[in-house]
Amino acid sequence: MDYFIVVITTVAGLYFHWWIYVRIKRWMDRDLALSLAGQDEGKKAFMLQRLDSAKAQKVKRSELAAWLEREAAGYQAD
Repeated sequence: MDYFIVVITTVAGLYFHWWIYVRIKRWMDRDLALSLAGQDEGKKAFMLQRLDSAKAQKVKRSELAAWLEREAAGYQAD
């Protein structure tokens, strides 16, 4: 019974650490996209769409900042 408790606690701890790691990565990516948008609400929405597009295109994390900067530079206000 003691081993069962240790195993369950270990698995739960590993899952929690994985979950928080994934959440923090998402928050950092979102914050990067919004920081490139500045105060413009239209550009914020555009950058969040571009972030979704980057995820769909499977842009590597190491290339994400440069990719988002290029997209932000190409933003056209309506």
